[in-house]
Amino acid sequence: MIDNHDHMEVSTFQKPKDGNDYSGDSYFYFESEDFFICALADGLGSGEVAKASSEVVIDVIKDHVYSPIDDLLSKCNQEFLGNDRRGSVLGILKIDYHKQSYSYVSLGNVGIIVMPTEGRKQRNIPVSGYLSGIPFQTKVQRGAITPGTVFFMFSDGVDERQLTKEFYNNQSMPLTIEWFALRQEVTLKDDTTLIAMKYTG
Repeated sequence: MIDNHDHMEVSTFQKPKDGNDYSGDSYFYFESEDFFICALADGLGSGEVAKASSEVVIDVIKDHVYSPIDDLLSKCNQEFLGNDRRGSVLGILKIDYHKQSYSYVSLGNVGIIVMPTEGRKQRNIPVSGYLSGIPFQTKVQRGAITPGTVFFMFSDGVDERQLTKEFYNNQSMPLTIEWFALRQEVTLKDDTTLIAMKYTG
């Protein structure tokens, strides 16, 4: 199923690893007149402990959606300072409608792929580490978009090569998500979240 917005189409899949009632992944997306933002957090550990860490991150982003990506990362990191939370990895994508541009950053094992309407796919190289309250250096990746540009954001358990191959074969976000969901009927070793987003212009 596609969640249609003014300038974006979004399709998602999420499933906890085998044996768990809770997924340690949390995600959030939001569209304003000026921009679209999507974030995916993967809490360290598993089950409720991991879920608690990832939800803290997403709550911060919900409360500060108008902040720049760098500021969002800093605010999220501060939530793990001086407490017993396990930490979390995080990916953030932001699309500026006026500038016709995107920016993204990934800390840890959250993958982000850009599928332009022309040219080759672009894969982010995540910064190693996780949100823990300790300062870190990141690099925000930026680029231009055109109507039809597709973004994939995902946590552990996603075979990137197979995912992009299936998308190229189908040229359809819903069919790609459906294909992925069918493949996940087997036992999962990790919590898995896949978010597909298309800029419609």
